[in-house]
Amino acid sequence: MIPLSATMKRVSRPSRAPSSAKKRQTAKNVHAPQRGQPGQIRIIGGQWRGRKLPVLDAQGLRPTTDRNKETLFNWLMQRVNGARCLDLFAGSGGLGLEALSRYATHCDFIELDKQASAQLKANLATLKVEPAVTARVHNGDALNIVKSLAQTPYDIVFVDPPFNQNLVEPALNALVSNVQVGSVIYLEHESSLSTPPLPDNWQITKEKRTNALVYMLIEVVS
Repeated sequence: MIPLSATMKRVSRPSRAPSSAKKRQTAKNVHAPQRGQPGQIRIIGGQWRGRKLPVLDAQGLRPTTDRNKETLFNWLMQRVNGARCLDLFAGSGGLGLEALSRYATHCDFIELDKQASAQLKANLATLKVEPAVTARVHNGDALNIVKSLAQTPYDIVFVDPPFNQNLVEPALNALVSNVQVGSVIYLEHESSLSTPPLPDNWQITKEKRTNALVYMLIEVVS
């Protein structure tokens, strides 16, 4: 094992401007907006099942598709209820919102884009999520902010960074202090990128691949 260095809902398109918001992709129930107009994401399970929430057309925004979310939350079925979650590159917040809908206890969302962060806060208010206790939105650089969130390890971490920004390995590095035995990490990255070496006690338990991306579940086992 080559050691790592001491850092929801990529690319189907060849270029993008720097942003932590997720890339744009049109899929069933994920409606791509015209520039400057809101699109929508849909929560697919739990207490808010079927709720549609607006997503601003921030640069590069790409909510995780319903199909990928369904696969992921089938993987997490026995883990979400009561879990403490982190959505590291939140974008629309689709993964963290889905977890809260399925009765996760808390989710921290980190998002670089100010408008996307503001929309996420508005969506949490629409859902009547209790601020600070149930969810917090942190606006800024994920790799810096996550260092201040290591006091209590997370049960589930969503790592879906922007493609072509060389963020996968730094993000996994940053999370070593944020997880413990039994924690699981959802990782999504472009299919052209090799998954970096993981610590000896991190084990890939689920994995799927498409032409555009690879997504997997990693468990901290000891």
